[in-house]
Parts: sequence; structure tokens; C-alpha cells
Amino acid sequence: MGRIILAVDSDKRLLSVIENYLTLEGHQVLTSNDVDDALALADQQPPHLILLEVWIPAEADARDFLERFRRERPLPIVLPMARLAATARAFSLDFGFTGYLVKPFRPRELLAHMSAAFRRAGQPDRQGPLVIRAGGISLDKRSRSVMVAARYVDLTPSEFDLLAMLMSSPGRVVSRLDLLEVVQGVRADGNARLIDLHIKNLRSKIELDPHCPRFIQTVYGFGYRFSRQASESAFSAPRK
Repeated sequence: MGRIILAVDSDKRLLSVIENYLTLEGHQVLTSNDVDDALALADQQPPHLILLEVWIPAEADARDFLERFRRERPLPIVLPMARLAATARAFSLDFGFTGYLVKPFRPRELLAHMSAAFRRAGQPDRQGPLVIRAGGISLDKRSRSVMVAARYVDLTPSEFDLLAMLMSSPGRVVSRLDLLEVVQGVRADGNARLIDLHIKNLRSKIELDPHCPRFIQTVYGFGYRFSRQASESAFSAPRK
């Protein structure tokens, strides 16, 4: 069972990426780019952890949020997200927090920082499914290993992360840009067509016929999805 996470940031695109990724990890995510709105959300559903941008859009807003939040209720774990390490460090010292994450960052870095924050608070980290199984493919997040029809396949870190994101929600279309951010970081800069190359290599390792894929389907002009129908069917091993 996941946690309730409140993400507060001025960047709506970033909030969407965080919400998508943490939802796939089994968490319930509340998002806001406004101090008053964030406080209202926290009143309705008290969060277990807050992801707070130091500049939302200015550092003063972040300080105002924390001061108002702390006055009204016990403060849950706060993980400031900052563009500059020096800013985050000074801000954390002012408010007595030690955890911060500097942009750009990869989603799995965010998960690691969240787990550390929960451990510091003496709270066990609640995660979503650690093993995902679909149509003969088994993906283990703990060992970062993948088996296809009872045979281990060797994936690169980028290929593993892409497959994990797609398998977590069969039938859901994920854009090339969202997938690129999984590979390169939340503030990824680069050609989204790089994802096509990663997907091509991934298909060669998990599909019976990479030219006629059953699992990873192309949604032309947008991105990819993991086939819901194929995830519910049996599957034999791809040719070596």
C-alpha cells in the first residue's frame, strides 16, 4: 500500500511527471502549484511526505507554506527540490531538514530520497508491487532483473526503467517525452526519438518477433504502451 504524497511546484509539467511516476509506484499523489491550494489539499488528505520546490515561484512562497503548515499541524517529512544545491542546503538548514534533491534528477533517485526520508522518520516505506508479471514476463524491481518465459534477459538500466514504467500500467499510452524523462531525468533535454532506439533494442530482447511486437505497441505520433491483451495471455520465449 502506497503513501499519500503532496508535490508542490510551479512547474506543471514536472508535477505531471512526478504524479505519473509515483502513481505507477503505488502512491497516491496530490499536486499543486499554489500555496493556498496546497494547504487545502493537505487539510482534506494529510500527506505522509511533501515534495516541495524551494522556488514556487519564489523562495518566499516555500517558506510561507512551511511556516503556515507547521503552525496548523505536525509537519510530515519534507523533501525540498531545488535547482541549486546551495539554495537547497541553506533552506534545509533554516527549517531543520536535511533531505533535498537537485534538478535534474531521475525518477529512481526521487524514490531513493523518499525511502531515506521515511527511514529517518522511523516509518517503513510502503511501495507498490515489487514484482510485475504479465504474459510470461516477470520484472523484479528489487533485483532489477527480468525473466521472459522463465529465462533471464540482460537489459540495460534504461531498458529496465522503460519496461517497468510500461508494464506498471498495461494499456496506458506513455509519451516519448515522459519516457525520455524516465531515462534522462525529470528535466530531460534531448531528442525524444532516442526512445525509439531504446524501444527497438528492448523489443529485440523480449519479443518473439521484434518487427511484429505483441507487448510494446507503438502509438504513432505520440509514444508507446504495453499491450493489455498480451499481458493477459501466455507467452513463449523469444528466439536467442
